[in-house]
Amino acid sequence: MATSLISRQLALSLQKNLWLSASGCRYVSKAAAKTQVDFDYDGPSMKTAVPGPRSKALAKQLGEIQNVGAVNFFCNYEESRGNYIVDVDGNRMLDIYTQISSIPIGYNHPALLKVMTNPHNLSTFVNRPALGILPPENFADKIAESLLSVAPSGMTRVQTMACGSCSNENAYKAMFIWYRNKERGHNNPTNEDLRSCMINQEPGCPNLSILSFMGGFHGRTLGCLATTHSKAIHKVDIPSLDWPIAPFPRLQYPLEEFTRENEQEEARCLEEVEDLIVKWRQKGRPVAGIIVEPVQAEGGDNHASSDFFRSLRNIARKHGCVFHVDEVQTGGGATGKFWAHEHWGMEDPADIVSFSKKLLTGGYYHKDDLQADKPYRIFNTWMGDPSKNLLLCEVLNVIRKENLLEEVSRSGKALLNGLYELQAQYPGLLSRARGQGTFCAIDVCDDATRDNLLIKARNKGILLGGCGELSIRFRPALIFKEYHVHLFLNIFNDVLAEYK
Repeated sequence: MATSLISRQLALSLQKNLWLSASGCRYVSKAAAKTQVDFDYDGPSMKTAVPGPRSKALAKQLGEIQNVGAVNFFCNYEESRGNYIVDVDGNRMLDIYTQISSIPIGYNHPALLKVMTNPHNLSTFVNRPALGILPPENFADKIAESLLSVAPSGMTRVQTMACGSCSNENAYKAMFIWYRNKERGHNNPTNEDLRSCMINQEPGCPNLSILSFMGGFHGRTLGCLATTHSKAIHKVDIPSLDWPIAPFPRLQYPLEEFTRENEQEEARCLEEVEDLIVKWRQKGRPVAGIIVEPVQAEGGDNHASSDFFRSLRNIARKHGCVFHVDEVQTGGGATGKFWAHEHWGMEDPADIVSFSKKLLTGGYYHKDDLQADKPYRIFNTWMGDPSKNLLLCEVLNVIRKENLLEEVSRSGKALLNGLYELQAQYPGLLSRARGQGTFCAIDVCDDATRDNLLIKARNKGILLGGCGELSIRFRPALIFKEYHVHLFLNIFNDVLAEYK
């Protein structure tokens, strides 16, 4: 099975090379230097508007089964390769969104396909175990080889999960369990705790809370939604919890011109955090933990300084709160460091760090005292997927072998400089270019223009994503090189020129 897949990929590669040389294949903008990604295409190639007729037909078919309002187009993943995604109508686009920032080293990377040729891996892909009760023999070794090899500073424990939302949801449970054990002075719930929790009452279901930030996104499950404040459509009609919500700094750009104003804004937000912790304690709903993203991604790519996060960490310590850093979107190398919180320069940056997306599996790292104290308290059927650990091992090998974090830093610098130039060229259209590594964004004058820009760029072979009210976010794979940056900038400039 795996061998035939590899053979098919080689055949497809030959077909694509012939296709690239065919006279019918055109480039939508003049390219820069030739790419050095061996399994990449040379550029976009567009045959129809997107979505094309085949995508529209498939959307109609799927619409008879489920809601398809969010579907952009249907994909041909066998033809997709490297930094390029191909749709079912044969359109080939430079993907700078990568499945909402979840493709680490591009489509159909040869190293990942090679994992399938190892016969010792086949049973891992075929048999998905209930990891909490029946893990495979090599599970601890594979965790050590993959997740623990990139563990955040000061952490040696990791709990695997399947996705970002369930990672955060179970991390919240770990916070509350830790907090109640601290209050009791031991880890044995009373008979009254056990009785009352079965009818959703105190003291077994305590009135504890988690402080989150306006603009944050931490998932769509019920507990996570109480800490998600990015778009109303995520939350409307869903019952929620009376938990504190602090303002997140709204920085002014360029940063060097607004140093004093931004320091004042961050100080205001930090003061509000402390006030809310005190207020909720007085309300009888003490704050067990604080959750924050290093960059608020879904909420608009909102940044804060390293000093802000260091101060926030100290506030959590001062008030006895767990400090949870959500790296579901920022983790995995896109900021030029494997974890975005590494930019803060702290030896003890967090008590919990959650992850998913580019790490292919979900879960959270945690300090020793946040380890579940009894079985079945942090638990579900799958608790992750061992096959994703196999793939992650190879992803990490590629990152190290090809020095991809350095590549991200180089490409990110070129991308951000290019965005600076574009906003200077189109000042009425673009503003607030910002980012770390290739984890970049830029604001558009209004949401309708932003959405229209995304469609126009897509029809010229560039796939981008929006975030927040006005922003375009850039989320390329780690193999996105300076060549791809210049290719994007050329095409995006063509799109922007239509607005002059």
